[in-house]
Amino acid sequence: MQQFLDIARALADENRLRALLALKDRELCVCQIMAMLCLAPSTVSKHMTVLKQAGLVDSVKRGRWVYYRLPDRATNPDVARALEWVFGSLQEEARIKDDANRLCCILCMTPEELFKKLVMDEGQGPRTGVALAPGPGE
Repeated sequence: MQQFLDIARALADENRLRALLALKDRELCVCQIMAMLCLAPSTVSKHMTVLKQAGLVDSVKRGRWVYYRLPDRATNPDVARALEWVFGSLQEEARIKDDANRLCCILCMTPEELFKKLVMDEGQGPRTGVALAPGPGE
């Protein structure tokens, strides 16, 4: 029962769903997820912790960077079914397509370059400071 509740709670937030969809075909570092979602590091960290506790993502630390990816689907059939449901239901949403376009610009930079851009723009705030690509509705 607890695993079901953890998965349901993790899926009950738009930003966590957007992060999951961004991870569908790739591994991303925290700074890439931050830039795509236009959220502060602590907020992204909290979202990714909720997803990890539910078993919906795995993480690995390489040097100073933490990378997230989807878990091996064979590990947990409940997680695999939840992810299939999310992908099948949301991949055609306009917001998800906007995120995919934004992510293309983000992935053109190394994590180091992206981090420098995020730090340089920090004074403007996390939502307006990441002028990497148009955000939703721009």
